Amino acid sequence: MLAIRMQRNGRAHLPVYRIIVQEAQRHPLSGRVVAEVGFYNPHTKETVLDKETVEKYLKNGAQPSTRVVRILKANKIALPKWVKDADEKHAKAKHADKLRKNQPKEEAPAEEAPAEAPAETEAPAEA
Repeated sequence: MLAIRMQRNGRAHLPVYRIIVQEAQRHPLSGRVVAEVGFYNPHTKETVLDKETVEKYLKNGAQPSTRVVRILKANKIALPKWVKDADEKHAKAKHADKLRKNQPKEEAPAEEAPAEAPAETEAPAEA
């Protein structure tokens, strides 16, 4: 089975990705690539794809990765019905019950009106 995936190139902290067609069992860095169909630069958001070749491999059953699905949709390439859409990521707190905002509010002692200011004290009666 073939997969359409991204292969990282570039230097440290400045990646550029090649979009390749490869056997699904192989690792992207194995070097065994069936075809290179484009590239993607995440810094400039530049994408170059050979649309005809991508569509040919999709029709023959190549499975695109979730990130490649997003790139193909952005370039308006028709995807087969069997391709799963990439779900939107929603961040979840790992331990939501421990968050301060989810804790029951403590009953604070009812604050009474400020104590009356002491009236001018009368001089104590001298005995």
